[in-house]
Amino acid sequence: NYYCLSGHPTLPCNVLKFKSTTIMLDCGLDTTAALYFLPLPLVHSPRLSKLPGWVSKDGAINLEKELKECSGRVFVDSQPEFCLPEKELLDLSTIDVILISNYHCMMALPYITEHTGFTGTVYATEPTLQIGRLLMEELVTFMERVPKAQAATCWKNKEIQRLLPGPLKDAVDVWSWRKCYSVQEVNSALSKVQLVGYSQKVELFGAVQVTPLSSGYSLGSSNWIIQSHYEKVSYVSGSSLLTTHPQPMEQSSLKNSDVLILTGLTQIPTANPDGMLGEFCSNLSMTIRAGGNVLVPCYSSGVIYDLLECLYQFMDSANLGSTPFYFISPVANSSLEFSQIFAEWLCQNKQSKVYLPEPPFPHAELIQTNKLKHYPSIHGDFSSEFRQPCVVFTGHPSLRFGDVVHFMELWGKSSLNTIIFTEPDFSYLDALAPYQPLAMKCVYCPIDTRLNFHQVSKLLKDIQPLHVVCPEPYTQPPPAQPHRSDLMLELQPPPMSYRRCSVLGLPFRRRYERIHLLPELARSLVPSEIKAGVSVATVSAVLQSKDNKHVLQPVPKPAPVPPSKKRKRVMEEPPEVLNPKPLLSGAVPLEPFLAMLHKNGITEVKVEETADGHILHLQTEDVLIQLEEDATHIICDHNEPLRTALRDLVLRFLQKL
Repeated sequence: NYYCLSGHPTLPCNVLKFKSTTIMLDCGLDTTAALYFLPLPLVHSPRLSKLPGWVSKDGAINLEKELKECSGRVFVDSQPEFCLPEKELLDLSTIDVILISNYHCMMALPYITEHTGFTGTVYATEPTLQIGRLLMEELVTFMERVPKAQAATCWKNKEIQRLLPGPLKDAVDVWSWRKCYSVQEVNSALSKVQLVGYSQKVELFGAVQVTPLSSGYSLGSSNWIIQSHYEKVSYVSGSSLLTTHPQPMEQSSLKNSDVLILTGLTQIPTANPDGMLGEFCSNLSMTIRAGGNVLVPCYSSGVIYDLLECLYQFMDSANLGSTPFYFISPVANSSLEFSQIFAEWLCQNKQSKVYLPEPPFPHAELIQTNKLKHYPSIHGDFSSEFRQPCVVFTGHPSLRFGDVVHFMELWGKSSLNTIIFTEPDFSYLDALAPYQPLAMKCVYCPIDTRLNFHQVSKLLKDIQPLHVVCPEPYTQPPPAQPHRSDLMLELQPPPMSYRRCSVLGLPFRRRYERIHLLPELARSLVPSEIKAGVSVATVSAVLQSKDNKHVLQPVPKPAPVPPSKKRKRVMEEPPEVLNPKPLLSGAVPLEPFLAMLHKNGITEVKVEETADGHILHLQTEDVLIQLEEDATHIICDHNEPLRTALRDLVLRFLQKL
């Protein structure tokens, strides 16, 4: 069975029950819920603190303390919360292992491992673990730097939520939203991670083998093969065929899959990443030339490496050589260093630089020449060294917490400045809503290198899985472009689709288990040919099943009993091992059998046809014979000699093994 615990196709959390193991595939955290909350300012913001509280038109509901109004929209005034994977669909303490495909898809890990009774193991590659740790620590720091006095819960009441203005009114599962975890919970969750390398085979309880393969999307990102002796499931999540900094995607090992689970496709199927990079650079240079500043809200790992590389090549030609670039994040330093040390996880071109020796990414050179500076926050050194016009890379892309909130307040009032959105996870209009009215220019250049529908169709043609399982949104065109049937998966047979809280039965064809024969048992077998080229042997053996491995062993011989003077106790005698009865094969054909009965003096036979065969009523003898495809019954009361004679006639038509 397959359980879907997350409604977000690019932040998946699913559970696969396969061959007596329960495997969680990713645990993505849906941070889009944060968009319903007011931003957390690092420096006191007079504008945010003066926003009016919300009161319903008739004055009946007064939530001034919890909800604030800004430019016609209502926001919750408390620490932002996140939408967790579904916890009620199945008992999460029964999960044996969690497989992580990339660092964006593990942000809900502490909620799963720390509060559900989970006692299993988490498998991930080293860059996934280390960069995932950075992103979690950064999230915790963003929240803990700006503590909120009160928590808002009244607005979640169903009766009240119904009356709120949209989009708050339409927010779903609000009672399952939770505040951010703590550093202790992050450390405890990550202590359960066991590191794996690409193509490393990991045995789970002898029943299943799991293997990570490079997915080409981010440092250490993986697709997973989950297989038993006769079935194979491939989990393809967040993969990319573009040439960026990670190792390329491994495709051939995905062939011969019974089921392929497909998730984490591009969120912007119509945008070409190369075109977006070009647009990013030209908008940035136009703003700088006009004397404005550029703000790039981004995650502290991933696309930022490609943005810096692209800018490095572009800066001199655009005469931006003297413009300072600032990267501000609690984990900026570690992120830039990690990208340089995980050499074996990089693409070939970057790997080869390490042996020159040269840093694989050009941001090392930008830092040495003081063109790129990184700071843990806007406080401290940054405030004294900061000069404008400049380019600032900082988080969080939701614009609800992190240092980006300060720059929005600082630069939002001038039309010289530009904010460039490159992360595709959040609607940029929703992200900007609590800062309206805004004078600064907004440019939307989403860069999503994950597979698009055209690439997926080609990939599936190459690897030809028997069945594809995917999120429901992939099986229909985007709601905003209902005519674009090219922006969906069209497959034969059609994919099995799921949404949050779906439970699917997966279509596996084979129902076999592999059993090993011990050599001495194999030597004792006597095959007999039942038809040309087909031989059969009967086996009497003891089946031993341990750790999902099955072995047939010879039946133990009874130990000889030493002669003793004492009277034998009945209990001590070993159980007698009887020779098995011979097995019968073949069929009893009706006409020849009737002729045989006739020959033996039984002439009055009434034949009745049934669904399974025939019933023969021997009228003089008052005997019934039921002839069925897989059984023959002789019903004969009080006449044992006749019953035995009839049985022997039936046996003439059958083969003994």
